[in-house]
Amino acid sequence: MSLGNIAVIPARGGSQRIPCKNIKQLNGKPLIAYSIEAALKTKLFDYIIVSTDDAEIAKVAREWGAETPFTRPDELADHFTGTTPVMQHALHTLIEQGLKIDKACLIYATCPLLTAEDIQQGYQALSKTPLSFSATTFDFPVQRALSIRDGKLQPMYPEHISKRSQDLEEAIHDAGQFYWGTVDQWLTNPAMFSELATPIMLPRHRVQDLDTEEDWLRLQQLMSMV
Repeated sequence: MSLGNIAVIPARGGSQRIPCKNIKQLNGKPLIAYSIEAALKTKLFDYIIVSTDDAEIAKVAREWGAETPFTRPDELADHFTGTTPVMQHALHTLIEQGLKIDKACLIYATCPLLTAEDIQQGYQALSKTPLSFSATTFDFPVQRALSIRDGKLQPMYPEHISKRSQDLEEAIHDAGQFYWGTVDQWLTNPAMFSELATPIMLPRHRVQDLDTEEDWLRLQQLMSMV
């Protein structure tokens, strides 16, 4: 069996700050369902898999149209494991099963405001660079950031603290929603935040961290306005 493109959605069990976050109900459907649906709507993927160590998450993922061809090992399901090793494990496992993969997209399970069009833009960018990822702008100039060191307030960039916002270069950051790459790039050197990658800009109102109950409440408010 051969494949062209795959989507991998990491979704481990054991979320601490928001229990069962990946399958918690949001507007009548489990959170992970939004990512699966967005991937399906792109029509780009031969295979959409969920990498999880949790049987209940795997069951829900299959109900919404994803596949779970393997169980993620415990050593890749703790609080400290990054997503790159998880993606590499998924790719190695699928390749060992005989699949031939061209490009792969890692999509987080916690981005219900992500659209199929966003993912498609990331795929199209691979004609220019071997990597692409979702990004957005900071809502305040990072050059005017402050810090507290040894109990004392001080600017992080003293040379910029008195400058007007409009005179400072706009900064962007990882939006934490999806990451595209060729399989070779994923398995060798996924230097996502380098000249090898193209940032796909998303509007700030569709980028939401989801780490605390306060984040969840804010997301519910955003979803009610979509």
